[in-house]
Amino acid sequence: MLILTRRIGETVVVGDDVFITILGIKGNQIRLGFDAPDHISIHRQEIYLKVQKEKTMRLDSEDTVNGNGVPITPLKRTESNQYTAH
Repeated sequence: MLILTRRIGETVVVGDDVFITILGIKGNQIRLGFDAPDHISIHRQEIYLKVQKEKTMRLDSEDTVNGNGVPITPLKRTESNQYTAH
């Protein structure tokens, strides 16, 4: 982990196009300003974790539901090479 010391108004650059500026300090809180391209998402960690959980849940449900919201019934192959729902 890189640790930097910055003052109000100073900026940290991440990569070539992400700028993080210290806007203010009040008590134990720091206000940060982010300037980044639209394709880069920026979230607080608790929001990021919630988004990731929702993505995982959505992907899991896509495995069991078709595009119309109808549950997909797995097929089982029988000895006579026919498929039946189970």
